[in-house]
Amino acid sequence: MTSVQRPSVTVLGTGSMGSALAQAFLAAGYPTHVWNRGFERTAALAAAGATAHRDITDAVEASSLIIASLTTFAATRESLAPAADVIAGRDIITLNSGIPLQAREFAHWAHCAGARYLGGAIKNVPSAVGDPDTLLYFGGDREVFDHHAGTLRTLGGDLEFLGAEPDLAALYESAVGATLLPALLGFLDGAAILAARGLPARTMVPYSVKWLQMIESLLPILAAEIDTKDYTRLGSSVELFHTALVDDVQLAAESGVVLSWHSTMHDLLRRAVDEGRGDQSITALFELITAAR
Repeated sequence: MTSVQRPSVTVLGTGSMGSALAQAFLAAGYPTHVWNRGFERTAALAAAGATAHRDITDAVEASSLIIASLTTFAATRESLAPAADVIAGRDIITLNSGIPLQAREFAHWAHCAGARYLGGAIKNVPSAVGDPDTLLYFGGDREVFDHHAGTLRTLGGDLEFLGAEPDLAALYESAVGATLLPALLGFLDGAAILAARGLPARTMVPYSVKWLQMIESLLPILAAEIDTKDYTRLGSSVELFHTALVDDVQLAAESGVVLSWHSTMHDLLRRAVDEGRGDQSITALFELITAAR
């Protein structure tokens, strides 16, 4: 199939991720139109063969498929507002950050404007766009997903349709992404502890990788305990982690590393012990986290 035979695609937002999306479409032979709030950021893509638009209305009119890779749902909606009169009959797919409520509000706005909507998320870094194992998942209009699946597979080979609710991608993005910042902070903690002894962070990478692989192997057990509320299978008890609180405080004092963000975790462990959950698996903290709900 030649580029002439492929449908055109419009990518809104040419930051690092948006640029990677547009580059993937160009490489696959799709006529690619791009728009960015700062027009100068489209220059590299234009040089690579994309059609850059200063006016978002022109960018939207250029394709029946609009893929938005702006920062938030609010930014996407604000950017598209001047083009509201030409959105009708087009398919809008968002690949931006946000929470489920914002996704539902955006879906309502898109539907009122006469567009079909699919909310999505790409679970990898820009450099991995287009790789066979890069995961993208979507929620919303199933017909939009099925119609554009071949085009979307240009961005990653692992596509998942989560269901008809338009906020499902944002929901899973929030749930799955909840592990990212704590994991990164934990790695930074480790690097700081080593740096206090004059050791480089790279020396712990092989061991951190093994540790994360171990955690990966435990995820099905963690999920089963939470889903069944049977906090007895894991073997790593609340009391085991609670006992280590003193060591955590002493490590901070010895290394001079600021570990104050651990205090919320410490509080959860103390509360769990006070509730008599010391001999339960660490997954029992789920009950405390969801108690307010």
